[in-house]
Amino acid sequence: MAKVIRDTLIKAPLEKTFSYLTDPNNELEWLPSITDVREVTGQGVGKKWEWSYKMFGISFKGNSEVTEQVDNEKYVYKTMGSINSNWIFSFKKEDDGTRLNLDIEYTIPIPVLGKVAERLVLAQNEREADLAMSNIKAILEG
Repeated sequence: MAKVIRDTLIKAPLEKTFSYLTDPNNELEWLPSITDVREVTGQGVGKKWEWSYKMFGISFKGNSEVTEQVDNEKYVYKTMGSINSNWIFSFKKEDDGTRLNLDIEYTIPIPVLGKVAERLVLAQNEREADLAMSNIKAILEG
């Protein structure tokens, strides 16, 4: 599995940050390349939704399910389908804001295209993680 880890300080209250990131509908605002979030059901552990994502012009579909949630501390969900991944958000009050840590583990959804394609996907996902964290920060601080 590939892994991406990001960390940032957001100048927004912990509760606001947690609430925003635990609403899957908000992924359309902050997660680059997500094209659709639908059929959100449930709350807390067991919440589920379906999604569509586009990478290098290829559409991927799948669903997500929350596997762990500790209010204002931790939020974990897994994705299944075209892309399998595990997203771990950790939240900590820091000064007048929130320290947000994001740890993503994922499988590369490209069948044996070789190391060049794999490196391209890895690099793209690193850029997407940077942009996602920048988007979250801008939205919550704005």
